[in-house]
Amino acid sequence: MMMSLGLFVFSLSTAAYQEFQRQTAWRHPSSSRVGQAPARQFIGRGDDTISLSGLIVPELAGSRLSLDTLRLMADTGKAWPLVEGSGRIYGLWVIESLSETSTLFFRDGTPRRIEFSITLQRVDDSRIELLGNLAETLGNILR
Repeated sequence: MMMSLGLFVFSLSTAAYQEFQRQTAWRHPSSSRVGQAPARQFIGRGDDTISLSGLIVPELAGSRLSLDTLRLMADTGKAWPLVEGSGRIYGLWVIESLSETSTLFFRDGTPRRIEFSITLQRVDDSRIELLGNLAETLGNILR
């Protein structure tokens, strides 16, 4: 397991990512001052975004159904816990976008190569909230 988003596991058999990018911003708005440079004030953390990009080669590794599963998860609008295979917890994330590019087709139009990119946006502020929502999500699945 490379990483899991909710109950979806990124791996060779599903969708292995080859690149992990994370961008975190902090907010420092400015206020104009007469005769001086603008004053800046730190008002907190800004957006936190993760982009995963990878390759699916259905004949060897990965499945087209994996991208369909991620789209269904995004359609719910829910936040999902993101956990690295090492056990590192990133928090709750929503799927903001998913793109795929298919190339090298079989005669029936089935792609031999699918490049994908998924963008996740962090929506939680604490790990306590993560545990509460994880329990609720698991409860809904078990019903």
